[in-house]
Amino acid sequence: MQNQSAKQEQIRVHVFVSGKVQGVGYRYYTSRQAKHLGVSGWVRNLLDGRVEGVFEGEQDAVQAIVRWCHTGSRGAVVKEVVVEYEEPEGLQRFEIMR
Repeated sequence: MQNQSAKQEQIRVHVFVSGKVQGVGYRYYTSRQAKHLGVSGWVRNLLDGRVEGVFEGEQDAVQAIVRWCHTGSRGAVVKEVVVEYEEPEGLQRFEIMR
């Protein structure tokens, strides 16, 4: 008999978020949301004003953090979220990169 709560497929996405996403707590709140959802990966600011992130985990959780990225932190004004799917690497934690 199959276990009803079998783990979902693990997926990985690489996102690039543009708009007013630096200096508004975007990385901090992304990290908090990812940890809440059980997603591994990282987030960092780019020199061109965008935020870059990688999210790995169960499909539903990763899709939830991607949806969250479209709104972001309270002061953020997100204009675009570009999502690229990649092969999971087995990341075990979430961190804010400098």
